[in-house]
Amino acid sequence: MSAASLFRLLLLSAIWGGSFLLIRIGAPVLGPVALMEARVLLAALFLAAVALVLGRPLDWRIHWRHYLVIGLLNSALPFLLFGYAALTLPASLLSILNATSPLWGTLIAAVWQRAPLDGRRLAGLALGILGVGLLVGFDRVALQPGAGLAIAASLAAALCYAIASNFAKSAREVAPFANAHGSMWAASLLIAPALLAFPPVAAPTAGMLALLVALGVVCSGIAYLLYFRLIEDIGAAPALTVTFLIPLFGTFFGWIFLDEAIGWHTLAGGTTVVAGTALVTGFSPLVLAPRKEPANA
Repeated sequence: MSAASLFRLLLLSAIWGGSFLLIRIGAPVLGPVALMEARVLLAALFLAAVALVLGRPLDWRIHWRHYLVIGLLNSALPFLLFGYAALTLPASLLSILNATSPLWGTLIAAVWQRAPLDGRRLAGLALGILGVGLLVGFDRVALQPGAGLAIAASLAAALCYAIASNFAKSAREVAPFANAHGSMWAASLLIAPALLAFPPVAAPTAGMLALLVALGVVCSGIAYLLYFRLIEDIGAAPALTVTFLIPLFGTFFGWIFLDEAIGWHTLAGGTTVVAGTALVTGFSPLVLAPRKEPANA
């Protein structure tokens, strides 16, 4: 891996880890629905501007159904679930529970694509379950009213990402940039009606507007561009290492900026979840060299 790719990987991990900090701050102020509608709409507008400059068409007449499904499963629903969970859970726990997505993906692939579960993947799933148990079983936050539903919502959000990933592999091929761009517009349309039932809790201040721009433009728009560049440079498998680094940054930012407590269960549970994820994805820290992806990847 080149120094430039390593820098992009660390930057992307920090951005996505920081998104949980911003969600934790913004959700109680604006409400989860308003916060996430602003996020996807700002991301869609930013990516539309980039598409205009690069000349990247959406071909929405052909792919609109695909965009709606990806927009629902990869953005609208998981964003709302994490927004709801952020009303109760700390940013560190949110970022670690997000890392269970590859674990869910392995289970879904075993059923959907009939992919066999070997000993390594079974061990990884067991470690993932153990890690979540350590996190929620020894954290005082889990004893708060509504914490159980918030934890379930976070795990459901990670499940949505896993379903979206498996759907994208089996669905009609769409260019990665168009996938990101189209799904953001779809997510904007899907979340908007919920604003009628759940309007913003309060009018955004100047600081909250800055948070929305950071969450939408940086944590969604720019983050997608970085991620697709990483896939192009080093391949899809090495780019998965971002999954392992997000909890590190999410926990660190929560500790620094929100004074969130980091106990032994946070470190032990987080490490166990990440180790389980590494097993089910087949990740090896020694295999980070660039490789050429198949033409249909």
